[in-house]
Amino acid sequence: MESKARGEKKFAVLIDPDKLRLNSIDDIVKIAKEAKVDYFYIGGSLIVNNMLDEVITEIKAKSNIPTILFPGNSYQLSYKADGILFLSLISGRNADLLIGNHVISAPYLKVSGLEVISTGYMLIDGGIATTVQYISNTTPIPPTKYDIALSTALAGEMLGLKQIFLDAGSGAKHCVSPEMISAVSSAVSIPVIVGGGIKSGKQAADAVNAGADVIVVGNAIESNPELIFEIAQALGK
Repeated sequence: MESKARGEKKFAVLIDPDKLRLNSIDDIVKIAKEAKVDYFYIGGSLIVNNMLDEVITEIKAKSNIPTILFPGNSYQLSYKADGILFLSLISGRNADLLIGNHVISAPYLKVSGLEVISTGYMLIDGGIATTVQYISNTTPIPPTKYDIALSTALAGEMLGLKQIFLDAGSGAKHCVSPEMISAVSSAVSIPVIVGGGIKSGKQAADAVNAGADVIVVGNAIESNPELIFEIAQALGK
């Protein structure tokens, strides 16, 4: 909120413990530090190994960049992180992802010491069926339905959520359009996070120029860590 008030744009690198080997983390953390990345988001739709704690420990041993959980379900929790995006999938009608998983994890989070950041998560159609779409059993908002996205984000803010996350999903063919970002950011006063399908500095710059406050990149960085520098430069870091 303070960064938004100052007009500062933030950059988050998303790390999926299932997809990344520990020796790859060293390279990404080193580049992230040089590029002045603001946050590491840790999580994914599926985490089928026990690497979550180990990945967070490895990152914190090598940098002071905050680690924020980006959980795909109520089991992707760790005391070792600094905070958690407490995601409510407001674009869908799956009750478990609106409140059910939250009830399960709330007692853990109460005693965890994690900073809990309530976040309205909105899945936007990125031109391909994504893992999060399949796992969540929800229909993404069509990419040109700006009025639906705007109204959904506005309802989330009125419900007391602290930020809005527009996500085209991991491996999306198309990122969230500047037009949709502009429609949502102009309607709400809380920070707007944008991720999914961002593969270049230009796309990142277009997103922040349209009103995004935080850019999240993960899938593209897994194969090309140097992309971190390009996006950081586009964001003026």
